[in-house]
Amino acid sequence: MPQPNQTRRRVLGALALVVSAGLTLTGCVTAFLPSPAGQSAPSPLPATEVAENLRPFYGQEVSWRACGSKLTCADIKTPMNWEDPGAGDLTLSLVRAAASGSDRIGSLLVNPGGPGGSGVELVKDSLDFAVDKTLQSRFDVIGFDPRGVGKSSPVKCLSDQDTDKFLFDTTQPRPGQDGWLEAARTQARDYGEACKKNTGAELEFVTTVNSARDMDLIRSLVGDPKLNYLGYSYGTFLGATYAQLYPKNTGRLVLDGAIDPAVSSTEVSATQAAGFESALRAYLADCLTGSKCPFRGDVESAMTTISNLLESVDASPLTGKDGRKVGSSTLMTAIIFPLYSPNNWSALSDLFTSVMAGDADYALYLADMYFDRDASGKYTSNSNDAFNAYNCRDYPSNDDPAVMEQEAAKIEARAPIFGKYMSYGDVLCANWPYPDGAERGPIHAPGSPDILVIGTTNDPATPYAWAQSLAKQLDKGHLVTYKGEGHTAYNKGSQCINTTVDDFFITGKVPSSDPQCS
Repeated sequence: MPQPNQTRRRVLGALALVVSAGLTLTGCVTAFLPSPAGQSAPSPLPATEVAENLRPFYGQEVSWRACGSKLTCADIKTPMNWEDPGAGDLTLSLVRAAASGSDRIGSLLVNPGGPGGSGVELVKDSLDFAVDKTLQSRFDVIGFDPRGVGKSSPVKCLSDQDTDKFLFDTTQPRPGQDGWLEAARTQARDYGEACKKNTGAELEFVTTVNSARDMDLIRSLVGDPKLNYLGYSYGTFLGATYAQLYPKNTGRLVLDGAIDPAVSSTEVSATQAAGFESALRAYLADCLTGSKCPFRGDVESAMTTISNLLESVDASPLTGKDGRKVGSSTLMTAIIFPLYSPNNWSALSDLFTSVMAGDADYALYLADMYFDRDASGKYTSNSNDAFNAYNCRDYPSNDDPAVMEQEAAKIEARAPIFGKYMSYGDVLCANWPYPDGAERGPIHAPGSPDILVIGTTNDPATPYAWAQSLAKQLDKGHLVTYKGEGHTAYNKGSQCINTTVDDFFITGKVPSSDPQCS
């Protein structure tokens, strides 16, 4: 079965919602409460090393409170707009798991990916999934919700009922059908305006650059002269951005499941579509060796069956017990979610068996897990809205139909089955209230220390080529390869990967060459 919601990895570009197309600070005194683990909370650094207009933030009072077994939590203030710190502030939510051993090194900031993943929930609910016992012993593990995410001045868009309509609507015309683009643009504008109205002025500043600057504030407030950081998936882009902005404050960074910051949104979609198709083929090759596989024949015939299945639910959606429909977009979500890890492949067999029998409910169950929707219809996180907000500010977009058609052809050429369902994604962001997405380019982080970049050879969500590219871009990048399946590699069963990462964080040891782990 799929992993719990709080531990799953939502990644940049993967199933970005394509609408109908597919898819005041006072004082400088610092007070702390003692940690439930018996250790004092970390003392912040003096605020003398930053610009005067930032000193109220870097010198703010921080109060840590017990928030679970051996955990403390805090809320801090950060500039809404780092270019104009006096324009207002946002709240950031933090959680700290104190180092369990007596030889504490410092803090280790972690990010689970997304954009939209909650670092607070990761540490609270899945600390052993985030980092192994070795690092838990030597570091205070700090989780945070990036701006716009979870409890950190969250992006708010639609009611639960309207979110259902937005995500599961099967009545919108699809690309190629009459009026599809006009309908898609209208839906995108309505969604974006709802996000702007319900979130407020801070929506404009939900960007990775601002979030990376927030991390430097966190670093100082937990008392670390250098940032030690473990970022998964989208978190690799966040970490690389930090190293680019603050090379002198960068400590030991590990970027696992790397994103190539230089690729366009079209290339992201094309590479990920191909990556998920590759993972689907790996699942099928394994499935066809067993007696309970819902497919017969070879991998190619099974892929054709899946293609036909997607087309059939597009033409005639299945209806769940709650009245929601399963069309191709929802079925794609349900297929892709288990592909993040081979440990979840059995869920794919259950999915295909049920859908081929005309049952929509298991597909809806998997899609609900992906979107953090519980059985009562409540969305328990804002991960999807935050995902859209970040992507629309981090990437340039263009919804010119001729341009989108050319890009769609490129994507489908790379992924014949999944490609057409992962195209035309620029409609949403081209109609966002703040459509001036940042230009993308390579990140070199000159002046930073060594950075480890981990890539898994058959990672469907952040393909291995991206890790190779990022490691080459970074002036001090070092590639660590994991030969295997699934999304991200650290703390997933490879002793080679774990030893390499743990040694780096604890001693600064960098492999003399790529260890080629398995």
